[in-house]
Amino acid sequence: MPAAKPFWKNEVLKIEIEESEIPWLKIFTRGVYREMSEVPLDIRVEIYTLLDLIEREMLSYYKPTKINIASFGNYMPHVHWHIMARFEKDSHYPEPMWGTKQREVKLSLPSFTLFLEQLYPLLPPEKQLPD
Repeated sequence: MPAAKPFWKNEVLKIEIEESEIPWLKIFTRGVYREMSEVPLDIRVEIYTLLDLIEREMLSYYKPTKINIASFGNYMPHVHWHIMARFEKDSHYPEPMWGTKQREVKLSLPSFTLFLEQLYPLLPPEKQLPD
């Protein structure tokens, strides 16, 4: 799987693009926390605000069958969140994207680039910070 691409960041969070057949973004804390309960409350509020915004925008733009939001951190003990627009005809549906591939498909979806261009101005102002 190709490396994720940076999309947005502020002092405490960053959003990356996961290269995939489906629209897929990931939210990371810039500080390393193993569990959600370790994340300071104000940062948890920012995370939930971003999760809600991204989910609503994906629902509006893509009209998916379902939005999947997942947080594992099993391989990477740095809590992070995946937000994915899922479609009945995507290659893994109804399995998770990490599950067994169900079919070979080539989805025809609205432009992910345009989605990102529409999402970006809705996010809090980005800060130019070192990675």
